Amino acid sequence: MTTTTLKKISQVLGLSISTVSRALKNHPDISENTKKKVIELADTLEYEPNANAINLRTSKSKVFGLIVPHISNFFYDSFISAVEEESRLHGYTLMILQSGDDPVIETENLKLCRQNRVMGLFVCITPETKDIKPFLRLSEFNTPVIFFDKVPSEISCNKVCVADTEAAMIAAEKIIQKNKKNVLAIFGNKDISITQKRLQAFESVFIKKANTVRLSISYAHSSDEAKNISKQYCQSKSKPDTIFCMSDEILTGVIKATQELHLQIPGDVAVIAISNGFFPKLFSPEITYVETSGYKLGKSAFSRMLACMADNTSTEELIQESVLVEGGSI
Repeated sequence: MTTTTLKKISQVLGLSISTVSRALKNHPDISENTKKKVIELADTLEYEPNANAINLRTSKSKVFGLIVPHISNFFYDSFISAVEEESRLHGYTLMILQSGDDPVIETENLKLCRQNRVMGLFVCITPETKDIKPFLRLSEFNTPVIFFDKVPSEISCNKVCVADTEAAMIAAEKIIQKNKKNVLAIFGNKDISITQKRLQAFESVFIKKANTVRLSISYAHSSDEAKNISKQYCQSKSKPDTIFCMSDEILTGVIKATQELHLQIPGDVAVIAISNGFFPKLFSPEITYVETSGYKLGKSAFSRMLACMADNTSTEELIQESVLVEGGSI
């Protein structure tokens, strides 16, 4: 199929290319009659502007970049959904890239974003990312960067996070309210800020309000690790009466362990999690969880992106509020 160009339209109508171009842009110097003829022919011939040529002229695209660890993760899937919806509503498209939590792939993805002259970038950094200067250099080209979920811990930059401290405190207070005495708390990668914040907040509540509770802390990098840790503790002499899950990934491993050991929830062991909200509703009874919504976070991140595009000099950290959603697991 032959691509329709400005030259083709100009030849058919006997107009200059510049006149056709200005007519399509609704330029005031072009008569309404000429605009009508040009637009009607462009529609008939299904003319589409050359996006690459526009990008080269303006040094910008109408594309946002988004770098995420794994698209298959439901939290990130819902985050992407929210950002894509907002991008479409505002006339942008979204280029989605996976890092697989690999800093080398993350660097390659950043290069792709630069090459495609993205208008802005949303990025959830890997646990191994120590230097974020390559991301911040985008600001030199007036390209805002919004870090989300896993964010740089100390550097001043635009961050949009769930309320990690608040979420962990809500879960701890629920456990204490239910008068639990032997708690296994499984957290994720201890080197990332999200784990550190949740762990510190979770422990602080027990220190202040229930320091006689036996609290066992463990770390899991995958669902399978969470399953194995849960089985080990639940088969010990002092098995926990409650298991706290820092994430959906950990929750799925814990539930699999209870199923393999034929444990009843909450009769044999209670379970509470910090979750995006999808997985807790798959089980019976439904799991009590503290909501950390990827969808809501995506909406907040996009709002922050628009604000940065209007004023690229400011930095801000936005926190998405957490709420307790009651199930029947504790």
